[in-house]
Amino acid sequence: MELREGYKQTEIGVIPEEWNVCDLGDAVEFLDGQRKPVKSSDRAKMRGVYPYYGASGIVDYVNDYIFDEELILLGEDGENILSRNLPLAFRVSGKIWVNNHAHVMRPKSGFDIGYLTEFLESRDYSLLNSGTAQPKLNKQTCLKIKVARPGKTEQTAIANALSDADALIQSLIRLIAKKRQIKQGAMQTLLNPYENGRLKAGWVEKKLGDVLRIGHGKSQHEVIDENGDYPILASGGEIGRANKYLYDKPSVLIGRKGTIDVPQYMDKPFWTIDTLFYTEVFEPNNAKYLFYQFNLIDWYSYNEASGVPSLSARTIENIDITVPLPGEQNSIATILSDMDADITALETKLTKTQQIKQGMMQNLLTGR
Repeated sequence: MELREGYKQTEIGVIPEEWNVCDLGDAVEFLDGQRKPVKSSDRAKMRGVYPYYGASGIVDYVNDYIFDEELILLGEDGENILSRNLPLAFRVSGKIWVNNHAHVMRPKSGFDIGYLTEFLESRDYSLLNSGTAQPKLNKQTCLKIKVARPGKTEQTAIANALSDADALIQSLIRLIAKKRQIKQGAMQTLLNPYENGRLKAGWVEKKLGDVLRIGHGKSQHEVIDENGDYPILASGGEIGRANKYLYDKPSVLIGRKGTIDVPQYMDKPFWTIDTLFYTEVFEPNNAKYLFYQFNLIDWYSYNEASGVPSLSARTIENIDITVPLPGEQNSIATILSDMDADITALETKLTKTQQIKQGMMQNLLTGR
């Protein structure tokens, strides 16, 4: 491909002509020799306020520290080198202790710590893995990692832009967690049949079988159709599409085998496989209300198997519940549904922001 004007081809790809490439060993000083692992039994005797870091973040808190400055930690071993479910490179500051599962790096003059951290986090380390039983990044390999090097001012500008994106992401994560806590508290209050030790007016003790009937899912093999109009549901959610439906009214679903503690709610026609129960909710009861009630049931206490957890329709229908009149069911379902919608909107915004941050990294860290 023809290079754009002002860019050049390097061993790490196309970068601006004014950028350079160097080894990580030229950008940072490794302080691995100062690390000191402490067994969990010994850490129990030295509990304190200073973070004790491992390969993927804080492992514990201890009463002493090794480092007291701004540093970069890079996970040295563990499956996260390949899976990247957690940050692999992260910035730390202040009084900390680090074990021997994370490389410790101090940026040299001319390098912005925020830029280097983001650059290292953006890398794919799968080809640098030197482990056999467990993934590992040894120091000698890390020293030769190629680093794109813009000028210090541009490094700082890039780091600040990505830091702003991180701040927004973290604020959304905290807000979502807070909203979930508020919703959980609302559920505990709204679904509690008692107030001041007395049964609330209009609430009635029943069996689940008095308000719904358990239906059995069926094999999906004869209805599978990638262009089908109806979702095929399993314990983990949708697994395919069907050309016809098994049930077409609002329903609460619960696992029959395996995962038996994660209720689902569907208000559109669906097909469900034979390891999942669905419910036919008797009018005028509200299926969405019952979904929230299902979320407060300890399903494993009704497990009927010694191996793979399982439930029976008869057992479920015989569970004791206390429910309000249909009108109040509707009101409670509306309140909790609105809270769910609010959380879902924030989760969508979080996902979009994370995607934007990823795009920013791809463009800013390559000089595009």
